[in-house]
Amino acid sequence: MQASTNRILTTHVGSLPRSKAVTDAVFSQERGEPQPNAESVIAAAVNDVVARQVQAGVDVVSDGEMSKISYATYIKDRITGFEGDSERQPPSDLEAFPGFLQRQAASGGTPSYRRPCCVGPIAVQDTGPVQADIRHFQAAVAAHRPADAFMNAASPGVIALFQPNRHYPSHEAYLFALADAMAVEYRAITEAGLVLQIDSPDLGLGRHMMFKDRSDDEYRKLAALHVEALNHALGGIPAGQVRLHVCWGNYEGPHHHDAPMAMVLPIALKARVGALLFESANPRHAHEWRVFAEAKLPEQLLLVPGVIDSTTNFIEHPQLIAERICRFADIVGRERVLAGTDCGFSTFAGFGAVDEDIVYAKLASLAEGAALASTQLWG
Repeated sequence: MQASTNRILTTHVGSLPRSKAVTDAVFSQERGEPQPNAESVIAAAVNDVVARQVQAGVDVVSDGEMSKISYATYIKDRITGFEGDSERQPPSDLEAFPGFLQRQAASGGTPSYRRPCCVGPIAVQDTGPVQADIRHFQAAVAAHRPADAFMNAASPGVIALFQPNRHYPSHEAYLFALADAMAVEYRAITEAGLVLQIDSPDLGLGRHMMFKDRSDDEYRKLAALHVEALNHALGGIPAGQVRLHVCWGNYEGPHHHDAPMAMVLPIALKARVGALLFESANPRHAHEWRVFAEAKLPEQLLLVPGVIDSTTNFIEHPQLIAERICRFADIVGRERVLAGTDCGFSTFAGFGAVDEDIVYAKLASLAEGAALASTQLWG
């Protein structure tokens, strides 16, 4: 995993806007009607999205999650045991404002796609999709030569968050079955020479969604179990090749029920990873850089704070971005900070709060802000 050795490197969380052709392809697959040319559509889209990232000044790029309908439910086509759909459970902060929740649903702000339940044994079903993702991404990376490249994969906990267990005798048994199955995908990504990003919003979002009726102590124990299952799945993979993304849900909403970073961070730090990506730009979490200043952080851990928001069309000023970067550099040192985003820009195919062209303008501003910070930090 690249560190910021002579300048602040830029990256983001993973998902980027998908074209209509890509969206049509993934939803056709969702309906069980795959298009004959779907793979070539995805391959071309990955090439384009890597090119646009490099042009915007992003150093550590992703494939934009082009082939995935969402960051958690895509696995139903890769591992067995999932069928049907499940009842939606809104986060508690949205339940507190039912008028806003209804307006969001009516405006299309609540994406609709199947979230199947676990109804049978979990096992690896098909490694073809991850191998296709790797093949398309490696071709694009070779063509456009970014500084580094990462590929997203769902944590066992976030799979359990969105796809409830109807088969295993306990939540723990379900988690570890998922961990065993997902380990195959994790190894495929890292053996291909890519950085593996584990998406684990269950550690943040889970508090006011999956665990909203539990006490803080129960949440801490259950979230720690999620990390234990993740570490089991990562067995044998070098920590320096893995980064962990933690967030509280990539939606514009009140977020007044979000667990504080002071509660989430000690749990996340138990994960055997080399970098931590987290929200620190939006109005609910921008103040929490202080938590990192007071925490005992592993000496080698890279921090990737979100220094631009992923739910607003405001283009953050480069000077503000530089200020945010330098706060974290003052805490852990300039070499251990990369500039990131709060979350992905297209968590669900066909839906994104930020206009596609503005996404890349925001990423360009991120690169400009990182350059300003580099000048201040290195001279």
